[in-house]
Amino acid sequence: MRPVILNGRQWQEIRAMLHQEHPRTVFMLRHKMKDVLGFTVREHTAWIDKPKSEYHKEVIDWQQRRTQLTNTSDPFTMLDWEPSKGHSASQIHLDFYSERKRTMFLLKFSEILAKKEY
Repeated sequence: MRPVILNGRQWQEIRAMLHQEHPRTVFMLRHKMKDVLGFTVREHTAWIDKPKSEYHKEVIDWQQRRTQLTNTSDPFTMLDWEPSKGHSASQIHLDFYSERKRTMFLLKFSEILAKKEY
């Protein structure tokens, strides 16, 4: 079963709502969280690739800048730097064990899950 992937702010908002409905012990013990809520929480760091067009634009900009810098006499220029191909992002994965509980979760928190950027 696919996990539900959230960013930090989405998880904070959902967790605050769940804390109002359930006692704290549900969140402290993984087996209790799995029994009551139907999922466990896993923190994950994912690598997000930049779109190729954006990366290539940065490479061309850097090549032009590098040409300008090699023509200067400044010894502190960073000629070995290159643009990154992506970045890492922290994510919260909710691993569900019940299809029914996953469906109810998606229905209940659909408004929060629809907000991609915070």
